[in-house]
Amino acid sequence: MPTFESGDVSLYYEEQGSGFPVLLIAPGGMQSSIGFWENTPWNPIEHLSGDYRVIAMDQRNAGKSSGPISGSDGWHTYRDDQLALLDHLGVDRFHVAGMCIGGPYIMGLVQAAPARVASGVVFQTIGLDDNREAFYEMFDNWAVDLRPSHAEVSEADWASFRENMYGGDEFLFNVGEDFVPTVQTPLLVLLGRDLYHPESSSRELARLAPNATLVEDWIPGEHHDAAKGAVAAFLGEHTP
Repeated sequence: MPTFESGDVSLYYEEQGSGFPVLLIAPGGMQSSIGFWENTPWNPIEHLSGDYRVIAMDQRNAGKSSGPISGSDGWHTYRDDQLALLDHLGVDRFHVAGMCIGGPYIMGLVQAAPARVASGVVFQTIGLDDNREAFYEMFDNWAVDLRPSHAEVSEADWASFRENMYGGDEFLFNVGEDFVPTVQTPLLVLLGRDLYHPESSSRELARLAPNATLVEDWIPGEHHDAAKGAVAAFLGEHTP
């Protein structure tokens, strides 16, 4: 079982294919882990591994990954894990494709290491649109299963961690209208349409980012094959 150990953090990951690296960030909210890709409109592990070195991972304390928890944790904690794994694997530049919570994670990587991110594919990003309580509830449900094995974490720490993730006013939680217009990284944004993935968040990201393209129809249906082709063409165009 491939794992990257860094101090008290253990990150499970899987690799398939060869070529220019693509980091995959799975849906699932706080439970973002590789297995969730099997229930998506199409599995990018299967779709991309014929042309790229696909690196999929379980986020900290999701799936087979684990790590400590503190009240100072937030989006930066996961971003640092992602970059540390890529460093461990000897990856400098990479594409990143993420669904759901992957949207903010992608933008966090672009913010922290813009020279390393060749492009980003953002499938139905989460975002803030009169839905904060839904994210608080999702966080709390995830925390219930972790509490018994993290007795050292106080109630105040859990509350602080939750606020760091979902208490802000930025439309993508970790980045917003001040940062996104400065992003030069090419982005392909596939539209979201539900409570956790509001249409407004995808449209705002595509509107504000100077090099973003919006794909409105991509769920299985008449436009499905065209959307898959658009992802493949986008990555091909921006592969160094």
